[in-house]
Amino acid sequence: MCVSASRAAVWARPLALLLFCFALAGCVTTKPEKKGPHPMHLAMYGPLPEEKFPLPAMDISGVDPKYFRQQVAYPTTELPGTIVIDTQNRFLYLVQENGMAMRYGIGVGKAGLEFEGTARIGRKAEWPRWTPTQNMIKREPERNAKWAGGMEPGPTNPLGPRSLYLFEGGKDTLFRIHGTSEPWSIGKAVSSGCIRLFNQDIIDLYGRVPVGSRVVVQQHQAPMDVPPGGMPVADAATGYSTAPAAL
Repeated sequence: MCVSASRAAVWARPLALLLFCFALAGCVTTKPEKKGPHPMHLAMYGPLPEEKFPLPAMDISGVDPKYFRQQVAYPTTELPGTIVIDTQNRFLYLVQENGMAMRYGIGVGKAGLEFEGTARIGRKAEWPRWTPTQNMIKREPERNAKWAGGMEPGPTNPLGPRSLYLFEGGKDTLFRIHGTSEPWSIGKAVSSGCIRLFNQDIIDLYGRVPVGSRVVVQQHQAPMDVPPGGMPVADAATGYSTAPAAL
């Protein structure tokens, strides 16, 4: 049976329109959705309302995920409990058993580049008072001179909620491991301070290390394209990330 010319014309028009729509759809590109921080990381750096001075969530949206707290493989001759600070690559490692370490991203200030070698944690302080050194006042008088007598603890204090003080031979080295209210500075070289961590990370580290812990500060490690460890290995119950290193 042959289809009449009029009936063929009736079917041809919607068919042509349908083919045109398919062709048009193939030409349209959708902008890929930008991924934000992983929910695990958002929880890790969330608010801490129970602190003496309640801490807000950290804005981690502009920080490379490799600088978030995570457990990594870390072969070393250092004993568990030792802190190893790699200023060149912006990482702090807390050595653990079985070739592992807890790794924290850090920001390195100029004062953090003035010490290299080994020391001990001579003192720990919660919500410490901050007093700039004479070198800091000389370097940035407009910023630091007004605090020559010290700054009271609080959310704007440069040391943040916790501070670890390094001593060598019983003498204060003036080298500090502390928190920060500037999350964007993690993973970077900054103008002031020593070794800064996210506030949530310095609180975590503070709870893991006692006074007397050994600290090794390395200033001239070769830059690493891929930091050791790669994938985190712990789970949500421990407070570590289980997401891939690159999200």
